[in-house]
Amino acid sequence: MSPEPVTPAPATTLTPTVRQLWHRGRWFLAVTAIVLLAGLLLGGLGDSTDYPSLDPRSADPDGAKATAQLLRAQGITVDTTADPGQLAVPARDDTVLLPLPDLLTDDQLSALAAAGHHRLVLISPDSSALDLLAPGVEVAENGGLPLSVSSANAAQQCALPEAAQAGSAELGGRLYRTDGPATGCYLRNGYPALARTTLANGTEVIVLGSGLFLTNQHLARQGNAALALGLLGARPHLTWFLPDYQALPPAEQQKSFTDLIPDGWRWAGLQLALATVLAALWRARRLGPMVSEELPVVVRAAETTEGRARLYHRAKARGRAAEALRRAARNRLAPVLGVPLTAGEPEPTALLTALADRLGDRREPGGPHGLLYGPPPTDDAALLRLADDLDALERQVRHP
Repeated sequence: MSPEPVTPAPATTLTPTVRQLWHRGRWFLAVTAIVLLAGLLLGGLGDSTDYPSLDPRSADPDGAKATAQLLRAQGITVDTTADPGQLAVPARDDTVLLPLPDLLTDDQLSALAAAGHHRLVLISPDSSALDLLAPGVEVAENGGLPLSVSSANAAQQCALPEAAQAGSAELGGRLYRTDGPATGCYLRNGYPALARTTLANGTEVIVLGSGLFLTNQHLARQGNAALALGLLGARPHLTWFLPDYQALPPAEQQKSFTDLIPDGWRWAGLQLALATVLAALWRARRLGPMVSEELPVVVRAAETTEGRARLYHRAKARGRAAEALRRAARNRLAPVLGVPLTAGEPEPTALLTALADRLGDRREPGGPHGLLYGPPPTDDAALLRLADDLDALERQVRHP
């Protein structure tokens, strides 16, 4: 009776499939895509992030690009300059706007006052700039501190025609005290947020508590646009000075990267981080007791030995193979002879002495010394003879 054919076992592979890889890495890919998308959106929030507040090139909410475009639409030439020397050039038919004029030196302010411009518009000046550019206007103080308001909405009894025509507007900022030829508008607590005075050479000076009404987010409210056109568009040319904002206090300097991130994005990022942590906790592997698992292939020790021997034979590593045989023989002989193992190897002198006591002192090439510590074999036949001689030596030691 012929034996039944044996069906071979299906081949077992450890290579994961595409479906397994997808299930393992889909969460990582999703998180990576979200992070990249958020980075691209943050990078494309706007092209004016390098501009400070009240900059006519900035489209940020606190920028003044809308005001500059409104003036240009009315035929006004709007130029910008960061050079204080250009402000000292004599001119009689233009308007000069100075955000934070206190950043200029006294000499620069004096040269600006003597240039003879038609109108100077000063935004939030301090005492040093008022002394040189706005006679009769002082900072209103309460206990030594400047008074300030968030807005001043009315222009009751204002002698400035532009303010009277604009009506209510959002100024805010500092309040001032007027005296002599100076007049004020947009009163709050008895002090104006807008003051007007005249220099000896006829230059008209407008002092503003803040430039809030000039910003993009406030220009369309109340009479802000009308007031901006009236104050800055009185002459066909406007010079918008860009001060050195690096000289400002830290709170007024150029925005940092975190300041440019809207509050909504901060909360969204926090929620995304929380969701990521929860998802990681949900999908994380729980560490439990060790579980035994059957190996896909069981290899016998003899096959492993044969495989390593074939590798040695293919590489012609007779010296390495001989040393492996000799080391194994030395480690087996040492316990039988009572020789201690030091660092995994018996002491050569002690081992050879013990062998001499057991078998006699044989120092010839074929004796114990040559077998255990001799030179590597020169061919495969010598390697086989070495293996046989080592086996014979062990038998003699164990059964003298």
